[in-house]
Amino acid sequence: MRFSGHRWRLCLFLYFLLLLPLFSSGECDYGEEEGALDKKAALPLKIAAAFSILVCSAAGVLIPSLGKWIPAIRPENSPFFVVKSFAAGVILATAFIHILPDAFEGLSSPCLDPIPWQSFPFAGFAAMMAAIGTLMIDTIATGYFTRVHTQGRAAAVAESIAAGEAEKGATDIDVVDVEGMMYHMHTHTTHGHSHAVGTADDSSSKTQLIRHRIIAQVLELGILVHSVIIGISLGVSNSPSTLKPLLVALIFHQFLEGMGLGGCIAQARFKVRSMLTMGLFFSLTTPAGVVIGIGISSVYNENSPSSLITQGILDSVAAGILIYMALVDLLAADFMNPKVQSNVKLQVMINFALLLGAGLMSLLAKWA
Repeated sequence: MRFSGHRWRLCLFLYFLLLLPLFSSGECDYGEEEGALDKKAALPLKIAAAFSILVCSAAGVLIPSLGKWIPAIRPENSPFFVVKSFAAGVILATAFIHILPDAFEGLSSPCLDPIPWQSFPFAGFAAMMAAIGTLMIDTIATGYFTRVHTQGRAAAVAESIAAGEAEKGATDIDVVDVEGMMYHMHTHTTHGHSHAVGTADDSSSKTQLIRHRIIAQVLELGILVHSVIIGISLGVSNSPSTLKPLLVALIFHQFLEGMGLGGCIAQARFKVRSMLTMGLFFSLTTPAGVVIGIGISSVYNENSPSSLITQGILDSVAAGILIYMALVDLLAADFMNPKVQSNVKLQVMINFALLLGAGLMSLLAKWA
């Protein structure tokens, strides 16, 4: 389940897609950014944005991971459910309030040909297909890795049985299958005791861990797509009056989004190296987009038809992924958790945290 080697290829591919407008014809002056354009004054703001977003993104994604050293925020404890619910609200608002409206605006822009772009809701269709695709990937990947795990356990049990049969003094060997999990029992005449290889709880725990790891990987994919887009969009802007409020909003945006991703990474219990890799990619993606945007700001036209189509489709796909992940894998799973269902106080707290996270991220839409 190691996808780290492919993350940088994904990022390069997304950057390449967004740079395609540089090699295509067609311009449109509709919807130029408001405010006086001053490239010289905008440059320091962009550099400050890149460093600030890097630091805040890293802080956001690392805070939930501190549960390794701070017991109160470990995944099995109540505070973690509250933090994760808050983060899920942030991710849900990011998709519905920040990304999807931009996708609809871009794919229905007057700069595009009325047919087909203004005669069909391509943004909604792409988001729907992305959500369905995420569901398919989610179920197929979970089934595949669960089967691999089960087959590995079965092979280990078979080896134990073979060793037990050859062991001197073993008088009874029995193999049973309970809910798909194999058990090996043998009794020694000299000691009068038995051993079991594997338990149903162990198998369930391992399957759940697989689910958490898939969720973290897919969620990171959706967030990376979005981060690439906002990074380049910020980098190509040359209006200081637009950049100042946008900078503050994006700092909070990336910090809160990082907390959402960090919570899933912590719950997946990756090794420290994998956790750092995932956190590093999230932290660097937007600043890298800002740097690229600075480099191409003099020639990039974000209102060209090819740019609008590319960004609109990527925004739609990112929104579909994040909506599915927030509702199905984050909120539904936690809200139906037996620990939550049996604790009224915890239920109230996570519902409040959900509304608070969604509300704060929705409020940021006024500036970003």
